[in-house]
Amino acid sequence: MSTSAHATPVKTIAVLGAGTMGSGIALTAAQAGIAAIQVDPSAAQLEKAKAYHAKTLARAVEKGKMQQADADAALKRICYVGSMAEAKGADWAVEAATENVEVKKKIFKEMQATFPAHAVLATNTSSISITDLASAVGADAHRVIGMHFFNPVPIMALVEVIKGLATSDETTQRTIDLAIAMGKTPVPANDRAGFVSNRVLMPMINEAFHAWMEGVAKPEDIDQIMKLGCNFPMGPLRLADFIGLDVCHDIMMVLYRELGDQKFFPCPLLRQLVQAGRLGDKSGRGVFEYGKK
Repeated sequence: MSTSAHATPVKTIAVLGAGTMGSGIALTAAQAGIAAIQVDPSAAQLEKAKAYHAKTLARAVEKGKMQQADADAALKRICYVGSMAEAKGADWAVEAATENVEVKKKIFKEMQATFPAHAVLATNTSSISITDLASAVGADAHRVIGMHFFNPVPIMALVEVIKGLATSDETTQRTIDLAIAMGKTPVPANDRAGFVSNRVLMPMINEAFHAWMEGVAKPEDIDQIMKLGCNFPMGPLRLADFIGLDVCHDIMMVLYRELGDQKFFPCPLLRQLVQAGRLGDKSGRGVFEYGKK
C-alpha cells in the first residue's frame, strides 16, 4: 500500500479514551511527530495515561532507543483534556472506548457534532461492525472507518483497516496514509464481526479456557504447550489476562451475537472469572496472579 501523493498529512489527532489502547495510540502519534489530544472525562485516567507516556519514553531513552530531546519533544506534543469539546480543532479523531456498541454510537454522535467536516471519525473497535457504528452519524457515514491498533500500540506493527458500507475511498486512503505515518503496517479487512484478528484469536482463547475447565491440563501447562509447540510468544491464557478477561468476554459476545455460532460463546469458566472481578493484568489477578493493583 503506497502513501497517497495528494493526501494532506494529519497534524492533530484527538484520541477519545485514555485507557490502555487510547494512551498507546496518543503516544505513538506523538512519537511520529503528530500532535495528540488525549481526551477522557476521568482526571484519574488522564493522570495514569500521562504517567504511562513519561515512563515509556524514559525507558526508551534508558535503553538507547531514543534521544532525550526526542522524548521531551514527543511528550510536549501530547495534551490532556477532560472533554471532547476541548479537542474540537483536531483534523482526525479516533475513539478507543469500551467494546460496547451503544457506548460507541453515543460517542460517534458527539464526534460528529464536535469535529470539522473534513475530519475522519475512526474507531479502534476490535469486533463491532463499522457499518453499524456509522449508522449513528447518518450522512457522515462516509467519514467513519475502523482503525484497529494492537496492544501494546507503540510496539505492535499492525493496524487493521476496516471500511464500512458507506466509507469513502478518500477516508480509506487517508487512514492508510496515517497508519504509515505512525510507523504502522495497514492491512485491510472486511466489515464482519471480529474482522480477521479476533475472528481467529478469540475462539482459540475460548478453547484454552474449555481445556482448563475440563481438566485437560493446568493453565501454565496449556500455555507452555502452545508456546513451545506452536511457537507463540505468549500462551493463550496469559494473552487473555494481558488483553483483559472482560474485553475477551465482550468480544466473544459480539462474535456470538453477530455470527450466531455457539463456538464463539464465552466458556463458563471465563464468565465466572469476569463475574468475580478477576480481569487479568489490570486487576492483579485473572487466570494467573500478578500482585495487587
